[in-house]
Amino acid sequence: MKKIFYGVQGTGNGHITRARVMAKALYQAGFEVTFQFTGRPAHQYFDMEIFGDYQLRSGLTFNTRQGQVSYLNTALQSQPLKFIRDIKALDLSGYDLVISDFEPVTAWAAKRQRKTVIGIGHQYAFGYDIPRAGADPLANQVMKYFAPVDIGVGLHWHHFGQPILPPIIETPAFAAAIQAHKIVVYLPFEDCQTVINHLVPFENFEFHVYSPQLVPSKYPHVLCKPLSREGFQRDVYDCAGIISNAGFELASESLQLGKKILVKPLHAQMEQISNAAALKQLGYGHTMFDIDPLVIAEWLHHPHALRVTYPDVAQILVQWLQDGLPPIDQAFAEQVWENVAVLPVTCSVSRRYPDSDQI
Repeated sequence: MKKIFYGVQGTGNGHITRARVMAKALYQAGFEVTFQFTGRPAHQYFDMEIFGDYQLRSGLTFNTRQGQVSYLNTALQSQPLKFIRDIKALDLSGYDLVISDFEPVTAWAAKRQRKTVIGIGHQYAFGYDIPRAGADPLANQVMKYFAPVDIGVGLHWHHFGQPILPPIIETPAFAAAIQAHKIVVYLPFEDCQTVINHLVPFENFEFHVYSPQLVPSKYPHVLCKPLSREGFQRDVYDCAGIISNAGFELASESLQLGKKILVKPLHAQMEQISNAAALKQLGYGHTMFDIDPLVIAEWLHHPHALRVTYPDVAQILVQWLQDGLPPIDQAFAEQVWENVAVLPVTCSVSRRYPDSDQI
């Protein structure tokens, strides 16, 4: 089993980040991997060198506006005929194994060609009894049929007593010193100018705002930056905390690095609302359901975070592939989670709030 076709949902950067880690581990083990990405226009992909001669297709993506998923606009823009043509055009006959990270063209093409498809990603954890919020019949059907697989390997921050695995993230190098007033902000589905306006009053903090919208900032403590994996990692490395939507991968990296977390989940997006609920239940992060300056003020001066040390799950999964896909049952999962530890981190800041009329 050496030749793999690996489909990746490209709507958010989290799936691509996870795929980078898996790509490195698969290449090192001698697998030949063809990657396919769907869900965003070609010009919006960046830092893709590790994937070699990857393929792009339109696929399906969720339409978002001002921090909320619109199922109506998603349906109107879905181009179902093109989606079906993409499925029929994808030939998987030359591959020993097919993997989908919630990527629908690959998953449905494998189903059509009667090829076993493995799902590796956070979404597949929702097949088990884990914290769930914001669900409705439509969201449940989307989660079930968007990218169906034969074997689902679910990932989460905690096992919740289920046969799921920890996140796939690179083992990080830790900064020798943390800048207590440095905050990274990544809210790509929100209006960037609105985000800036809410950060302006907190002048004793330095905000590094990454956004697909290139909005200039006239405030010296609010630095707006274009999307860049290298630049983002550099700022995350020594920051004290991260404000983001409730995507899975960034929160995973933040926990591994011991950063305090404030998440604002996308409205009407069951996965992100559930992620926020899980962070709150575990005590791993703080949440807000709208961009709320009062919540931000309290969180900025909260002195504690947690560092969760996760094992190298990419290597574990590569070995699992080499071993012929034995069942990932409770015993398998428990052995992996034995290597997870949770440690407290203190990041003290001076307790100085902006005047109430500034918020």
